[in-house]
Order: sequence, then C-alpha cells, then structure tokens
Amino acid sequence: LGREFYGAKIERNSKGCIISELCISYSVNFGAERIVQNTKCCSEDLCNNNYLCILEYNSTTNGKKCFSCDGENCMKTLNCAGDENYCIKVTAGVSLTLKGCASESVCSDRAASLVNQITGSNISCCQSDYCNGASSTSINYHLFALPLFYNIIHFIYLCIYILIMCFECLEVL
Repeated sequence: LGREFYGAKIERNSKGCIISELCISYSVNFGAERIVQNTKCCSEDLCNNNYLCILEYNSTTNGKKCFSCDGENCMKTLNCAGDENYCIKVTAGVSLTLKGCASESVCSDRAASLVNQITGSNISCCQSDYCNGASSTSINYHLFALPLFYNIIHFIYLCIYILIMCFECLEVL
C-alpha cells in the first residue's frame, strides 16, 4: 500500500490471507492525499513469501477531471491520472465530504456497500468530467478525514479477515 500525503510518501507491505473477491488493486486521489494499493494474490500454501514491492503511482494524467475539496471549497479541479477513470464523492455524516478521482475497483458496488455497512460512509462514483460536483461544503478536516478514510479501508479488510478466521474456527469445532 502506498500513500502520499501532501507530497510525503509512505509505503506499507502486508502479507496474509484474504478472500479472492477482495484481492484488488486500486488508486484513489483526493488531491491532498493519494492512496495506491497494488495487490498480488496466490492460492498455494506459503506462496506469499516474496517481498511485495509497491509500484510507483502512475502520475500521467488521463484527461479525466473531477472536483476535490480544499478546506471548505469542494469545487477545486483535480486532474486524474493512471487508472483513475471515475470521479468519487465520499460523505460521512452531515459535515464531512471528500471528493476526487478513483479507479474502477474503488467504485464497485461491493466495495461501496462494504464501506457503507461498516462505517456509515457513503461512496458515490460517476464517469463524466466534474460529475462529483453536486453542491456541498466540507469542514476543513483534511488532517483528520483523509487518514481516517485510509484507515477505514484497512478496517474493512481486518473485519473481513476476522470473519474468515472465525468461520474457519467454527469448521474445526
């Protein structure tokens, strides 16, 4: 998992087991923060023993333009890059809004449904330029909200992993 926050890059490698439906790679960019996950999955025992390198984020713009939030202004233009072919809008409660660009895997019905069920946040995606611009304001929670979104994604994976482990324990009993 690669994360860039106001230009500072952080990389994290994780190994473990996960259901095949969640073996996805994705990219989401909110302007101030960009999160990229490159996932490699295998199905044999102990097949994940190699170091998983984080690929560089593809910074080549692709022509897609979406709105992003800068403080309370959620009408700032963001040029999407790489496989970010969707505009995204994430809302949590009445005062927190994140807007930006995302890859198709972030916008899948399954991913959006999981985030909504676990966090109560709503993810909506669309494909035309500036389609995530429905009027909204955002309180300047960037230092809080963006890392929160990052942690929400990992919380979802952790919850699913725990559920899988519980089902395996029940099968043993």
